[in-house]
Amino acid sequence: MKETLSSEQLEPLIFTIRGRRVILDADLARIYGVSTRVFNQAFRRNEQRFPRDFAFQITAAELDNLRSQFVISSSQPLDSSRHNWSQIATSSHGGRRYLPWAFTEHGALMAANILRTERAVQMSVFVVRAFIRVREQVAANTAVVARLSDIERRLLRHDQELLDLYLKLQALLEPPADPPKRAIGFHPEDQ
Repeated sequence: MKETLSSEQLEPLIFTIRGRRVILDADLARIYGVSTRVFNQAFRRNEQRFPRDFAFQITAAELDNLRSQFVISSSQPLDSSRHNWSQIATSSHGGRRYLPWAFTEHGALMAANILRTERAVQMSVFVVRAFIRVREQVAANTAVVARLSDIERRLLRHDQELLDLYLKLQALLEPPADPPKRAIGFHPEDQ
């Protein structure tokens, strides 16, 4: 991973699982400059520091769901420049032997503290900023969706009012019907 990372570059690594925004263990390991094995060993040694709202192991169904979102099978080679899917990449031993761990914003920060490397401490700032940017984007999107919903509701009401007005005006705009023409000649019923 590049030395100069920005939170924008880390945002694609953040997923929503179980209603929480998380980053997976292999991605955190790569960001923090350690192997996934070393990262997970440090995590297991300090697991008591990670309550379930900091880190949790994802299920096989959740992993399949993540894979299917990108239509990538675990047997296909991955282009890490297009997909940040290091957590699914196969190892020389045929792939992961366990289900990945998902770390929330607080869990990612705690992981940097247990690794005790300078790179992990430096990169944790970028990880936290990425989580903050994602949170801000979700809040902004929620506001935009609410505003669009309000506009749509108003437009539907205006459409109905315009249709009613059009129907009323249409009757006024039509030329009056011609009065019945009187037939030429003498008509005994006129008397």
